[in-house]
Amino acid sequence: MEKETNGGCKRCLLFEMAGKDDVIAQVEKTRKLLNDDERASDEEYKRRLDICKECDKLIDATCLKCGCYVEIRALSIGAHCPGKKW
Repeated sequence: MEKETNGGCKRCLLFEMAGKDDVIAQVEKTRKLLNDDERASDEEYKRRLDICKECDKLIDATCLKCGCYVEIRALSIGAHCPGKKW
């Protein structure tokens, strides 16, 4: 996790940021709403997030390419990285 001087957190995910409990709860809720055939496997989800964590476009758990929370985008098996990294 890299802190920037403007208070933003570069290459951070939601679960790593303090004060984001409501958003984290929404990620878990969204994950549970997806059917098994719609949800990425735990291994694929982790792989995707690991790639996102290395991306310069990840700031405050948000993808600067599309504006999504990467932890929500990565949940769906049919979702793709807007930067074509996964």
